[in-house]
Amino acid sequence: MTAASPSPAPLPVVAFLGIGLMGHPMACRLLEAGFRLHVWNRTHAKAQALAAQGATVHEQAACAAQQADVVIAMLENGQISQQVLREHGVAQAMRPGSLFIDMASIQPREARAHATWLEELGVTALDAPVSGGTVGAQAGTLAIMAGGTAEAFARAAPVFAPLGKATHIGGHGAGQLAKLANQMIVGITIGAVAEALLLAEKGGADPAKVREAIGGGFADSRILQLHGQRMVMHDFAPRGRVAVQLKDMRNALATAAEMGFDAPITTHLEQLYRHAAEAGFSDLDHSALFLELARRNHMLPAPYGDESLA
Repeated sequence: MTAASPSPAPLPVVAFLGIGLMGHPMACRLLEAGFRLHVWNRTHAKAQALAAQGATVHEQAACAAQQADVVIAMLENGQISQQVLREHGVAQAMRPGSLFIDMASIQPREARAHATWLEELGVTALDAPVSGGTVGAQAGTLAIMAGGTAEAFARAAPVFAPLGKATHIGGHGAGQLAKLANQMIVGITIGAVAEALLLAEKGGADPAKVREAIGGGFADSRILQLHGQRMVMHDFAPRGRVAVQLKDMRNALATAAEMGFDAPITTHLEQLYRHAAEAGFSDLDHSALFLELARRNHMLPAPYGDESLA
């Protein structure tokens, strides 16, 4: 007689805090995978949109957290993560033995500090920022970079599975170091693609054809394919905003300064993103660095050529 296969372990109950451009599609993926989901967002209407898909919506972050085995935070920055943990009472509301996963991009030292404090309360922490943008969040193909213990990473595996591919980088803060490296490469490469396409256009070449021609060569990249297409089409609807890219570049520079590491390329790109934000492009997609470089060269396309932006 063949022994019956063991029943699969039940899925953990998840609280998801932060239903923004990234958080909404990630929460949808978890709901589609069968997770019981409790959600909260500072702007309540954004969380309420998930009720029809089966999520339980809460007015208070702590109320969502106290229901869950795993709490995921997908918030804008480390300061907001800390406010939600401390001032909104999430840390105290979480049950001992539960798991807190911070999937936002914050500074490594912030991730380590949060982990130390949470562990004093009996809560295990992972920092697990992501890359792949809203496209990856919708498709479940995010790159997830995790810092924390191997045991915590193993516990998080069922939650990560519907969201993308997770890699355990190392101890607390290591996931955020990987994300900083990722954002440095993304931010710098967006600048290179934008400057190259504008140079081609200035010289009389069709930037769309230039992008097509160099695709597949050594200059090809996901940034050239995805963000380059946005530049060619002048489609700067926000997926990852200039303001967020600027925040990430500043986090990278702050971390570099703590280590005594000189990062001149990132320093220069931080200045360009800052100028883009100051020119009025802060809430556009980070590929809108193209517009800042176009502005400097008197090449702003309509409707961005308005004097209020230029």
